[in-house]
Amino acid sequence: MGRYFIILVFIVVGLNARAQHYKYIDSTKISNIARYKVQVKANPDKQLVEIKKYIPQIVPDIRYATTNNFMHRRMYTVAKAYARLPVVKALQQVEAELKTQNLGLKIYDAYRPYSVTVDFYEKTPDTNFVANPRLGSKHNRGCAIDLSLIDLRTGKELDMPTPFDSFSRKASANYPNLSQLQISNRELLKAVMAKYGFRVLSTEWWHYDFNGWSDYELLDVPLQKL
Repeated sequence: MGRYFIILVFIVVGLNARAQHYKYIDSTKISNIARYKVQVKANPDKQLVEIKKYIPQIVPDIRYATTNNFMHRRMYTVAKAYARLPVVKALQQVEAELKTQNLGLKIYDAYRPYSVTVDFYEKTPDTNFVANPRLGSKHNRGCAIDLSLIDLRTGKELDMPTPFDSFSRKASANYPNLSQLQISNRELLKAVMAKYGFRVLSTEWWHYDFNGWSDYELLDVPLQKL
């Protein structure tokens, strides 16, 4: 009896936690692993693929798999970045063009489960920098990428306006009071990304949304299940 009671408690706690995450939005609008697989079967372009496998030279710096982030705790159990297949194919083109200039990409985050977006919002409900869970995030759709530029000769990140996840005015995609080098690097990234179908978020120089994001569902699939 005791063992079954403990199991029941865990089930109830799990369901309550899931309900907490969906308190901002109708749960039918969020796809779980089973619904995601059905969607992929109907349209293979909806597959979330590991970016590093398609772009081996990309440098991952998955901050939410560490404590080096604004939450100060690990949000992901695996240090991998995923995005929808067309998004990654577009990134391949970005990387190929940058390579001609001895530059490459460093990636901080891509697909983000909906439940993590809820955690972010409840910690810092500033929608200039954190998505409103009532609407969901482009990250939840597998159609947003957080990234920067690196010098392929040194492996070092180029001088950018702020560090990743800086909640400051300087993080704006058009903030003017910066060094000429920082503006030049930011605008170079913006131009190349735009060429291949990405649009920068106005409040975050590192955040890019794929132009076709509205064709993809909001997901709450843990990274370790992909």
